[in-house]
Amino acid sequence: MLRTHNCGQLNETNIEEEVKLCGWVSNRRDHGGIIFIDLRDRYGITQIVFDPEHDKNSWGVADSVRPEYAIQINGKVRYRPQGQENPKLNTGKIEIICNDIQILSKSKTPPFEISDYSDISEDVRYKQRYLDLRRNSVLENIKFRAKMNHFVRNWFVQKDFLEVQTPLFTVSSPEGARDYIVPSRLHPGKFYALPQAPQIYKQLLMVGGVDKYFQIAPCFRDEDPRADRHSCEFYQIDAELSFVEQEDVLQICEDFIKDLINNIAPHKTIKDNKIHRLTYQEAIEYYGSDKPDIRYDMKIHDLSDIFSNTEFSVFKQALEKNGVIKALKFEKTLTRKEIDEITQVAQDNGAKGLAYIIYEEDGPRSPILKFFSDEELQKLEETMQPQTGEMIFFGADTRKIVNKVLGTVRTDLANKYLSLDDSELAFCWITDFPFYELDEDTGKIDFSHNPFGMPQGGMEALENQDPLEIKAYQYDLACNGYELLSGAIRNHRPDILVKAFELTGKDEDYVKEKFAVLFEAFQYGPPPHGGFAFGFDRLMMLLVDRENIRDIYAFPKSGKAQDMMVGAPSKIDENLLKELKLTDIIKKYYRDN
Repeated sequence: MLRTHNCGQLNETNIEEEVKLCGWVSNRRDHGGIIFIDLRDRYGITQIVFDPEHDKNSWGVADSVRPEYAIQINGKVRYRPQGQENPKLNTGKIEIICNDIQILSKSKTPPFEISDYSDISEDVRYKQRYLDLRRNSVLENIKFRAKMNHFVRNWFVQKDFLEVQTPLFTVSSPEGARDYIVPSRLHPGKFYALPQAPQIYKQLLMVGGVDKYFQIAPCFRDEDPRADRHSCEFYQIDAELSFVEQEDVLQICEDFIKDLINNIAPHKTIKDNKIHRLTYQEAIEYYGSDKPDIRYDMKIHDLSDIFSNTEFSVFKQALEKNGVIKALKFEKTLTRKEIDEITQVAQDNGAKGLAYIIYEEDGPRSPILKFFSDEELQKLEETMQPQTGEMIFFGADTRKIVNKVLGTVRTDLANKYLSLDDSELAFCWITDFPFYELDEDTGKIDFSHNPFGMPQGGMEALENQDPLEIKAYQYDLACNGYELLSGAIRNHRPDILVKAFELTGKDEDYVKEKFAVLFEAFQYGPPPHGGFAFGFDRLMMLLVDRENIRDIYAFPKSGKAQDMMVGAPSKIDENLLKELKLTDIIKKYYRDN
């Protein structure tokens, strides 16, 4: 064996033992002729001592090594001298006096310091990610991800779910985001699509009698990256169950998330030790978002009744156009510069401006107060309960714009000026999503979330209700301002599926063509079923307190959707393009169009 122990293993119980260690030179120090090397592997660091009076040959080799050399040492474990212990290390009470050292491989000078304290640009780190992986902060994320993978699999297996790997080469779907497509060599002119989610396959598993399915599923979507969305690929904890109602699924999710946090992230607490619940309508009206951060209150209040007879032209014009007047209270006061900045946030989201009142020791102050009657101001204060040192912000426009604007203002204020506790996780179910929505550009009805969900009320609702009033058995789980889970009770009846699409202007032939396998499978006794998908990466990002989802991947894509290390995406050899008949296909496309 090249090593008898790892670099984080030895302690006082190993004193006087002869050991072999392998690792990388993390640090080399020369103190008055005695050389100290901090030897590092993924388990920790051990201090190695090279004394020329003890072993001159070993000292000579140690004198030639440099950072990131891979070495093997043989030596005896001893106590560190009194006063030189390092309590930050598991091995901090011992050191090894070296008897022999072998250089296993040399290293060029790294392009950046292998340290958690060095300030390195993302592009440089990702270009040589194999070096970045040696940094403890990066390695800890990889170790946590492995631990989380292990826990997830064990938990679902213990709950009698079957782990099934669904195909990665499938057919393009007309719903959802843009697909990544793969040309077929054996079928020129035809393409596979990488799955955006295993949706169809997991429903087919239910038809096949696999009543409890799960997998940690790779998913692929051609979407622009952002802080909480990785480029190209991501993973989700995907599950589906038969013979269940919505409450059954929600309970399983709650049990899982509580067990996950208690076991692998005990430093986190769940707000109020429960999963809160809001309907979609409540979330939008109170927080301006379907993924609200409820660690802080700051609810949005509808003040339209209070100002129903207002003479303030901005409010009056909004109400005359069937709009609303709404407001939120902020527990701090802002400077003029800060107010201008938050006003710009409001304007970027559709507002014409952002009215406000500041409450100071000598009373309220605002340019709009002169337009308020005494009665309006009194009712406003009774509703909002402002205190000295607080502010009220107003929105006046259509309900949709006001909710969006004040929701964004609420989030921006909290992120900039509140001391939010990242150790607290505020989970909240969002339920009762609208089944349909009105496309403002076309004036037509379309699905608002997922066409495969079951409408509440089933066929009767589709036949007798206003489509825009129909709710879906659709649910999301939000936490600290992020969407962590999406799921639904599925529509397992082909007649309801056809009717649901008919209300969007698509007939039965469309359903049979676009969702042929699902429609056909539903002719053979499909069970009622529903499921969910946790965003594995986004959930982990919260558990390890990372602000960017790229930080939790071993080999992440950059913010420009590139793998800086291997150079992907890249050009393809022309011979391969010819073999796939792609050049002919492209020429024909441009010729025909």
